[in-house]
Amino acid sequence: MSGSEPLQVSDATFEEEILKSDMPAMVDFWAAWCGPCRAIAPVVEELARDYQGKVKVAKMNVDENAKTPAKYGIRAIPTLVIFKGGQVMEQITGAVSRSLIENALKKAL
Repeated sequence: MSGSEPLQVSDATFEEEILKSDMPAMVDFWAAWCGPCRAIAPVVEELARDYQGKVKVAKMNVDENAKTPAKYGIRAIPTLVIFKGGQVMEQITGAVSRSLIENALKKAL
């Protein structure tokens, strides 16, 4: 993996990859059948490239992983959750603009 693609995380890898990450992390909670999730995917991929080495960008399929979305109260998708030091910094729901996501990321840096 080149590191510029979003990391795929699961219930099993979430704590190690996201909560114990030494840099801020953004997780895109999504599903294959979700139109707005597909609409926001290119933006998430761009941010993974642009913030490489500064923010860990990950994706979690909510159909394959139920425990983690339930723990964080994810009721609508796409939902982007920004973590820092294992804590939720910000939660953004819906297919929003890149600038809105970027502003949230900058606050976490």
